[in-house]
Amino acid sequence: MKKKKEKAEKAEKPQLTKEERRKKIRTGVLYWVILNFGVLLLAVGVYLFKSPNNFATGGVSGISIIIAKYTKGTFFTQPVINFIINGVLLVIGFIFLGKGCTFKTAYCSLMYTIEMYALQWIFEAAHVQLPLTDNKFLEFVYAMMLTGIAAAILFHCKASSGGTDIIALIVKKYTKLNIGIALIVSDFVIAASTFFIFQDIATGLYSLLGLLFKSMLVDTVIDSIGKSKAVTIITSHPEIISKFIIEGMHRGVTSYKAQGGYTGEEKTVILTVCKPREAIKLKIRIHNADPTAFVILNNTNEIIGKGFRSFSD
Repeated sequence: MKKKKEKAEKAEKPQLTKEERRKKIRTGVLYWVILNFGVLLLAVGVYLFKSPNNFATGGVSGISIIIAKYTKGTFFTQPVINFIINGVLLVIGFIFLGKGCTFKTAYCSLMYTIEMYALQWIFEAAHVQLPLTDNKFLEFVYAMMLTGIAAAILFHCKASSGGTDIIALIVKKYTKLNIGIALIVSDFVIAASTFFIFQDIATGLYSLLGLLFKSMLVDTVIDSIGKSKAVTIITSHPEIISKFIIEGMHRGVTSYKAQGGYTGEEKTVILTVCKPREAIKLKIRIHNADPTAFVILNNTNEIIGKGFRSFSD
């Protein structure tokens, strides 16, 4: 009975065309390339800039930087400690959250640890001393920039490197505490502890500043990644413009008739959504087709529908 049901469901699913399958494969490959690039940026930012300068701005990387101070010279290096803590938290996540702790999070956590080991091996073999410079502020900027962009990329891919995100999700599930507040509280405690552990006011201040800087950077990068243009075009030549949007840009259009309140002239209003680069081409095409067209372009960070995001994202 179950097999018949599965066959029936499979038969009901629309068959993809050859071009659609290719596009799906390209999208899948691009997704994993971007995801791994995000993990690599995170590893580089932590190993080269955060860890050598003791910038513990929260998360598992911050905890491992603090613990590594007391295990220096032993097997328990910062990458090892990071891997152990993430492993424990992933197990706890699977127990308490189930599907909330996904394969992608486990994958990112593993790849992050492997890349940290690889960086350690490469720089030790090349006898490169860390930190790379004696300019602490410059190191701080690169540490926050790389890890902030990396975190935004991973969040955009609906993944994370694990860590305190899992703790925050568990806290949210069993208490009334907001997940954002839970993360801020845990990260603030980690960052503030650097004042006492490293006994260096500058390191403590940098860690607290980094916590604020990173959260702002993550929000900014996520908004930039998801940015689209909502375009409203009021024109007397809708056929040419609509044809370009549909055939040239492969975007959908919605159009309706409207009347100018001042002139009384009947016009066509065209609505479409596209990416910022496509909007530049569209403006040029509109100008060539109808120089008198009235065009409104709005920045938007969340578009739900075919070609953009689904309701489940």
